[in-house]
This record gives sequence, C-alpha cells and structure tokens, in this order.
Amino acid sequence: MTSEDTFKKIIAHCKEYGFIFPSSEIYDGLGAVYDYGQAGVELKNNIKKYWWDAMILLHDNIVGIDSAIFMHPTVWKASGHVDAFNDPLIDNKDSKKRYRADVLLEEHIRKIEDKLSKEVGKAAKRFGDAFDEKKFLDTNQRALEYRQQAGHIRDRMNDALQRDDFDALRQLIIDCEIACPVSGTRNWTEVRQFNLMFATEMGSTADGALKVYLRPETAQGIFVNYLNVQKTGRMKIPFGIAQIGKAFRNEIVARQFIFRMREFEQMEMQFFVPPGTELQWYEKWKEKRMNWHKALQLGDEKYRFHQHEKLAHYANAASDIEFAFPFGFKELEGIHSRTDFDLSQHQKYSGKKIRYFDPEHNESYTPFVIETSIGLDRMFLSIISNAYTEETLTKEDGSADERVVMRIPPALAPVKLAVLPLVKKDGLPEKAVEIKNRLKFEFNCQYDEKDSIGKRYRRQDAIGTPYCITVDHQTLDNDTVTVRHRDTMKQERVKTGQLPEIIAGKVSLKSLLEKLG
Repeated sequence: MTSEDTFKKIIAHCKEYGFIFPSSEIYDGLGAVYDYGQAGVELKNNIKKYWWDAMILLHDNIVGIDSAIFMHPTVWKASGHVDAFNDPLIDNKDSKKRYRADVLLEEHIRKIEDKLSKEVGKAAKRFGDAFDEKKFLDTNQRALEYRQQAGHIRDRMNDALQRDDFDALRQLIIDCEIACPVSGTRNWTEVRQFNLMFATEMGSTADGALKVYLRPETAQGIFVNYLNVQKTGRMKIPFGIAQIGKAFRNEIVARQFIFRMREFEQMEMQFFVPPGTELQWYEKWKEKRMNWHKALQLGDEKYRFHQHEKLAHYANAASDIEFAFPFGFKELEGIHSRTDFDLSQHQKYSGKKIRYFDPEHNESYTPFVIETSIGLDRMFLSIISNAYTEETLTKEDGSADERVVMRIPPALAPVKLAVLPLVKKDGLPEKAVEIKNRLKFEFNCQYDEKDSIGKRYRRQDAIGTPYCITVDHQTLDNDTVTVRHRDTMKQERVKTGQLPEIIAGKVSLKSLLEKLG
C-alpha cells in the first residue's frame, strides 16, 4: 500500500469515528476548513494540556495569557504583516489552477531527492552490511548529479525569494520544466504576491468603519502584552509568555487535510532574554522542544531538525522540527531567534517605551526573544497518522481477522477506558454502570452494551481507547473484572478497587511530564 493510499484511509477513518469532519458538510463543505468531532476534540484538548502543563507547570518563569483575535490594525503594520505577509503565486493558464511558486519548486526538488533515495536503497541492498552510505553519496556519479541538481535549484530559489525577484522565480520554474499537475502544460502566468490576511470592518456605520484583520498568528498578542505581564507578574528576565489560540490565513494552496488550513490553532511561547544570550537560549529551546516530542514515543527516527537557509526579516536563527508524515518530512514546530525586532517595532509605532530595567546590572534594554511555535492541528495529524495501524490477526480456528487500531499515546487518548458488560442481562449492565460511574470522575469513560464483545473491542480499538473493562458473571461473585490492553490485546483479572491505580499509571499526563521535569 502506498503512503498516499494510507493517508486516504486515515482521512476516511477520522470521519467515520468522529475525529474530524469537513466543515459545513451538508452544504458541500468549505475548502480547507474542518470541524473536530467528539473523539477529535478530546484528543485535541489532551494535546493542549500536555503542551500547556509542560510550559507552565514545569517552568517557574513561564506564564500564560489569552489575547484577543481582533487587534488594532497598526499592530500588523508594525509587525510587517501588512507589507510583507505574502505568498508568491503563479497560475496555469490552461487549468486555471493557482499554485505557490516556491511549493512547486520544493516538490520538484523532493522528486529529485526521492530519486537519490532510491539509488541509495538499491546500493544498500546490493552491498548489504558492507554498504557505506556517506562514501556512496560522495563518490557515485549518479548520486553526485542528483545532489548537485537539487542543491543548485534550491540555491536559485532561495536567492530569488530573498530578493523578491519574481521574474527569476518564474524562470526557474520554466528551466526545471515543471508542468501543472492538472493540465500537464507549462503555460504559466507571471508570479505575483498575495497577502494572506483576512480583512474585515469594525464599526456601526460604513463611513466610520475601521479596517481590522483576523490575526494571522498569535505571537503579536504576546508582544503587545509584554509590559502588562512583566509588570503585573513582577517577572524577571529571562521569562516566557505562552498562549494557545486560533489564527487565520487565506491560504491559496491549502491541502493535505488538516496540515495546511485557513483556520487553525497555534501553541506559541515567546521567551524574553538579555541581548547577546539569545543564541544560547535558542539551542536550549531546540533541545527542550525535541525532548517534548520524543517523550510521546512515536519513534525518535520520525523527527529531525531542518535549519533555515532563508531567514525571516525578524530572525537571526531559525529551525524547524520536522515529522515524518505519510506525505514526507514536513514542518511540525518552529524555533526562532526573533532578536528584538517585534518589541522594537511596537515601541516605534506605539510611541510607548517597551524596555526592561535589569536591577542586577543597573541597565535598561529591549529584550531579545526566542519563539517556539507549534501548530496544534499539525500536532494532531502527526499523532493520528502515526497511530493508524492495520493488523491481521489469526483466530483460534486458524482463520484471519482484521482490525484497525489507533495506537495513540495513552495519556493523549480521547477515551481512557470503556466499561463493557459481557451480556445485556443478569445484572451485568447495572454492575458495569456502577463501575463506570465510580471511574468517570478521574477518567473519560465510555459505556457500551450493543453488539458482541468482539465488535465492541474493535470499536474501542478504532478510537484508540487504551483499556476495556469487561464485566462478567464472575464480577458479581468476587468483584473482579477483565482488563484488556489495546496494543497487545492481553487480558488480566483484577479487583475493581485496583482499577484507578492501574489505569492512572498508564494514562496520566504525569508520566509524560516526569520525563521532561
């Protein structure tokens, strides 16, 4: 099965089991906008809590805020979004489809790199244990050609983007003989810029309306509240401000399910440090954030750092944590050293003094900032795509059985346990409800009595429930139940009084946070 086929199955599974629905689906949907269903919202909330607690509970010098979506329009002028928040777009004249010019080129580079990977794979298979990948990449003629070709295109693209040279960008697309995926032709328009911010009007009359924007990022809400938080919280540098909230971008090329959407949620933390120390803090936060991801045990090999060659206008260092999605390694989280750009800009445009007085060194300065920014929806997608597993099981009679199980980290699972009466009679449902009612104050529980016990197990596997508690006739005699483990399907008999301790040891966020503490 190809990665594309698997990804389609994941999308279908998300809808079938209440994780994600197309928004406004009864009206044929709205492009690149999605709703989170009953299972999805629980998983999403658990991810938020994991991030929030890792930031706030584990750091004495990080606090949280919740800033407004609407902000004074000058905020976006100061931040550079009004003038510089643009995508380079190009249209195919035959298909009438619009694309981001840089994305077309990145996909072309990826195809070249895929060819290189295939060459490496064939050589590794041919030479076995004696294969030296580095030597092969440095000496094999075809590998050298692929590396040189990809590097040359990337250098030309980055140079054109750095200089906002759209003619050079279009020429590179032509030189690479990139065709439209829909029409198959190379009949391209000129490249032009398109601002990504959604604009609207605030006010009761047309004449007095103020043009405002839906925020394209949550970071500026932190920057404009820097003084409020620092003074009221008596914060000493270094300190951080964290926030979770919605952001909006009018993405022209929104695709790959919830990976790139027009309405999305960010989890961002801005860490304020003395000038001259920012690069040391940048490295520290790269390590901290990678450790946060790896604590979920999705597989260390599925993460990697990508160092930015082209830096944003506000940064002096930037890296992405990339994850191996079904469609390849893509950005999951960004760590940026933003210098003092944002606070200096807001000081300039507002006319308000935004500085920090350091009593230990008796000096005043504008702090530098390290940013960690993760897309909540992308984090959701990384977990859900990694969790999706199809298994073929062998029954006792030798026949095959299939199951789809979502191997979601137990601490993040939407439902922690399901309580199931073996049969719907003999007082078993009443006993199961009694057990469920005792546990529901500590864990998100489900009760299910419909269909055979096997089918009910499969339903819980499909939403990633770590434990199924089966109540049978023996329960009425000695107050014991069967605990079934999702991943191994092994079962054990335990006293009902042991359930809170057994389950909490596996599904509590505490176990994750202790790895980071």
